[in-house]
Amino acid sequence: MNEQVYLRTNVKVEPLWNNWYAWPLLMQPVTAGCITAKLHLRILDSYLQAPHIHKAALKNPAMRGGPFMDYSGGIEKVTKLVNDTRSELADLIRISEDLSKFNNVLIEEAQGFSLAELYERIPESLRGFVELGYDLNNNPSIRLIEPLLYSSDYYKPEMQSIQLSNIHGDDRAFVLSTPRFSDENELNLPLTYNDPLVDKLFRMKYEPGSLNICDEIAERFDLNSKQIELLYSFFTTQEPPKPAALPEEGVRIRYFGHATVLLETPDVTVMTDPLISYKFDDASERYDYLDLPDRIDYVVLTHSHQDHVMFETLLQIRHKIGTIIVPKNNGGTLQDPSLRFVLKAAGFENVIEMDEMDELPVKNGRIMGLPFFGEHGDLHIRSKLAFFFEFFGTTVLCAADSNNIEPKMYEHLHRAVGDIDYIFIGMESSGAPMSWLYGPLYPKPLERKMDQSRRLNGSDNVRAQGIIEQFSPKQVFVYAMGMEPWLTYISSISYDDDSGPIVESGEFIKYCESRGIKCERLNGLREVIINDEEES
Repeated sequence: MNEQVYLRTNVKVEPLWNNWYAWPLLMQPVTAGCITAKLHLRILDSYLQAPHIHKAALKNPAMRGGPFMDYSGGIEKVTKLVNDTRSELADLIRISEDLSKFNNVLIEEAQGFSLAELYERIPESLRGFVELGYDLNNNPSIRLIEPLLYSSDYYKPEMQSIQLSNIHGDDRAFVLSTPRFSDENELNLPLTYNDPLVDKLFRMKYEPGSLNICDEIAERFDLNSKQIELLYSFFTTQEPPKPAALPEEGVRIRYFGHATVLLETPDVTVMTDPLISYKFDDASERYDYLDLPDRIDYVVLTHSHQDHVMFETLLQIRHKIGTIIVPKNNGGTLQDPSLRFVLKAAGFENVIEMDEMDELPVKNGRIMGLPFFGEHGDLHIRSKLAFFFEFFGTTVLCAADSNNIEPKMYEHLHRAVGDIDYIFIGMESSGAPMSWLYGPLYPKPLERKMDQSRRLNGSDNVRAQGIIEQFSPKQVFVYAMGMEPWLTYISSISYDDDSGPIVESGEFIKYCESRGIKCERLNGLREVIINDEEES
């Protein structure tokens, strides 16, 4: 059978790790152990003890994003996942426990004197993988030697899989609190992310391939008749439409939702934080995978949060990507795994790090990394950058979730880059408490009052105004709000007219308009064409 077919555009792809939706902290072995031990198992055990509490909590919109499983299947699947996790990931659970215990030893016994003798006290699970050190205030800490972790038994690519299904709506269970269990409408393939079959499969969204791929998959993964029937349903002989042609000159900017911006010139294509939705019957207006160009020269990732580093999208477009640019990180702190190592382990080959104020020349322009403050709960995390682009003299800033907590920094930046024509600024100004993402990495829970004071938030109205006052843009776009209907599974955000970020961004829009600056809050899709004769 050599019939030429395409992968349907509405085939949903969920990359999984031990049945949980994959994101950067589940790729690095030590952080994966912490999340498994202190979040996943606690949620699963809680569900087994009282599933009715989880079901009741999910009926309350205020509880969305909390540690409650959105699951209505058989209890036996949850029990099996708990048992398999405790057995197959016992070493990662142990390394998480040992890390917490040794951290307490370090705090109690490292008082500014030599740390040499404490190396003998490091638990066996951690020995050779950590370096001990002080900061200049004699506070002790542990540095992870991350490359060694990825070449050790702690790195478990066998936990990776890719689940496929036909999607007919935007509703999905929230990924941080609900594991994925395949049913008769879902096909879970135990594919590692670096398997050549991944690119071969997803390339077929754009280029025809042989239907023999179904036989290849069925034989390799020993699929039963129902699974084979489902697999065939993912393909079509209908040729997909081509994306709209790029203007012959100038810059085209397309907003795909959340923090995903595609900048195109006749010479270079750049995409920020790729998170792309699917089209299906009755879907709201949006761009999808078929609106992408044949090649994306550069993908830039602003930071490592689960709604900005999306393996679901990155794996589907990997064959199109030339280079991925990621922020340079701290080098070994638990809360800040190297994005370069994470992506390399997942099979992305051309990944480069960019530091603050580094510049990469491209044809008729440049890409520059700028400092990014806020949105990380006051943790020292270096894996974050805003990105400045210049093409044909037109300048664009994509500041993602940057929070202008120190206006003086933007004064310094203005001296370096001057005024900026177009600014994309994130204004999800409420933000979850810091422990919502980073809690499992702590050796012990934070005090609630302390945790609530440290938010994962972007700029509010006043702070956003400070950025505009510095750079005097022609046009401003409020983005990265989590407003799109297809985002709740990854962000848990749901707004009404009285929600803080809606009110704050509304006031900000009024402020910009009062200064004669065009400003809009993006939701869904938007296109801007910039050339000498036209700006629309």
